[in-house]
Amino acid sequence: MAETVHWVGTGLSTGGGVRVLAESHPVVLYGRTTDKAAACVERLGLTGKVTPRALDSLQPDRGDVVVSMLPATEHARLLKLALANGSHFANTSYVSTEVTEIARDAGVVVLTESGLDPGIDHLLAHDLIARSTVRGPATASFTSYCGGVPAVPNEFRYRFSWAPRGVLTALLSPARYIEGGAEQVAERPWEATTGHILRGERFEAYPNRDSLPFVEQYQVPADWRLTEFVRGTLRLDGWLDAWAPVFAELRDPDPDRITALAADLAAKYPTTERDRDRVVLAVALTVRGDDGTEWSGEYLLDETGDDSDSAMARLVSTPLAAGITDILSGALEPGLHRAAEGAEASRRWLEFLDRNGIRAGFR
Repeated sequence: MAETVHWVGTGLSTGGGVRVLAESHPVVLYGRTTDKAAACVERLGLTGKVTPRALDSLQPDRGDVVVSMLPATEHARLLKLALANGSHFANTSYVSTEVTEIARDAGVVVLTESGLDPGIDHLLAHDLIARSTVRGPATASFTSYCGGVPAVPNEFRYRFSWAPRGVLTALLSPARYIEGGAEQVAERPWEATTGHILRGERFEAYPNRDSLPFVEQYQVPADWRLTEFVRGTLRLDGWLDAWAPVFAELRDPDPDRITALAADLAAKYPTTERDRDRVVLAVALTVRGDDGTEWSGEYLLDETGDDSDSAMARLVSTPLAAGITDILSGALEPGLHRAAEGAEASRRWLEFLDRNGIRAGFR
């Protein structure tokens, strides 16, 4: 019997990638209840092609793939279940210390960071670094910014594409990055917001999380001196001003108040089926060799949601489908992986995305 993909989660990031997988593999989609799973299967237009089930019935077989689209706090539990049954595991989240520990010597493939951001951004970064024609010592500037925004700008300059409380708490994590050739730390990332022009359109961008480990992950040449290395978030022009009342609350954060604020914002700015989202991902690299040579390149991915999928769901779930396809084809060795580690694998994944209607423009 063919290996089965057990897709767990019916939320906003479950989209077209399920359709791609269902073309060539048995897929079971799990929700909290069978009815919730069936509603998601219907939304995806896959009734009769994908089996809906309740999460408490999950029992994968050896060689299957368990896909966690649940909150990050649930990944370890599902990973343990997968390992107990000899199944592979995949998700789109940043790899956690707990997942890393569980995955050690697992004997199966554990694939992480395989969505949009993290995910497609990794592919584009590897490809840009491999494309550079500068050889030997050089200075280099690298930026990677991604954001989900409303396709039609609203007064809030934002559209929630994931849990509002998660959006707020993410802003409380300090950002570490390189700017002006030196390590920088922004305790309040929004205070490091700058203007960012893409194809003549002005956005606002700020660093998030810790960019520095990705210098090694992206295999940046050791003889490049980094003047800038930032991974961050992209927002519509005017976001900083529109969110000023939110930032006032976050300066002295109280967990209960953040929960209440998230609920207030979700009610005031609801995500509906009528409005459309837009996702913009821009990854750029400039390298100047000590010998006078110079190379620069930039990828821009700009997608808008449609009747079949939100842009966020399409761009998160389709690269994950590429990774799951790699797992089932035997292209990945057992162990812990992130999205396409290296230029050759990245190009293979980018070709997969291109075949499925996702293409980043290069210049």
